[in-house]
Amino acid sequence: MSGGMRPAVVERLGERIRAARQELDLSVGSLAELSDVSRRMLTQIELGQANPSVAILDRIAAGLGTTFAALMGVGADDAPEGVEIWSTDAGSWAVLLDAMDSEALSVETWKWKLLGEDVYHGGSGVALPGIMLHVIEGALEVERPEGGQVIEAGGSARLVARGDYSYRARDAQAAVFLSVALLPRPGRG
Repeated sequence: MSGGMRPAVVERLGERIRAARQELDLSVGSLAELSDVSRRMLTQIELGQANPSVAILDRIAAGLGTTFAALMGVGADDAPEGVEIWSTDAGSWAVLLDAMDSEALSVETWKWKLLGEDVYHGGSGVALPGIMLHVIEGALEVERPEGGQVIEAGGSARLVARGDYSYRARDAQAAVFLSVALLPRPGRG
């Protein structure tokens, strides 16, 4: 089972993407070229009619010269409980707790809870400098093209995401963990 973004998050993102695009005086077609996302998908996202992956939103953010966290409005002035970005009907969720940006890098801190058979599929097609994981409860299985690993409660790991990856709780139990993602901030255009 895979999840998606909450409808209120999708709607807010669509409004923010449209506003950022218009502020930069970009047409939908121009942003589509910059982000490698179809014009139809961009229009649906702006209207709150699509439930895009974080990977697609990362590409759109890069096309706008910003980051996913900035599009969400997550930063130093936000409440410590963060913003729930991803969830499933089975009760799994991911909360973006905080983020900060430099000219070259964005750093995002996430808290996750995966239940049962739920799987989160990540990867934006761009190699990430790194993801740091720390498991609070249960055991987390991380799968990447170069192989998988299991991180037990109390354990931590670092990984470089060169492509797609996935998170799941081991043995369909529950896993609660933190992740810190280092994301490149390519310039627009």
